Amino acid sequence: MATAGNDRLHRTEAGRTEENPLVTRCGRRIDVRCLRLGDPGRPVSRIALEVGEDQGGEPGVWAALTPDEARGLAHLLLQRIGAAEQPAGARPQSGTS
Repeated sequence: MATAGNDRLHRTEAGRTEENPLVTRCGRRIDVRCLRLGDPGRPVSRIALEVGEDQGGEPGVWAALTPDEARGLAHLLLQRIGAAEQPAGARPQSGTS
């Protein structure tokens, strides 16, 4: 993810998970990678999420998160999963939102 003219950022490693990416029902492919950017002696680590284009060709998006941001996203996803699995109109169980 180096940009032209910026010698400080060098993509040193893009580790892919061993598992296949998640493919949603609408056909979007979601890849999760560990990126290490910058000087190999002092890399900056990020968790990269890449959401590919949909079946209609709409472009995808990506985000690079710090480990703490990735944990926060995981926490939010788990909370929303619990709420989504509740029957409509049911009160959330304690500890979920």
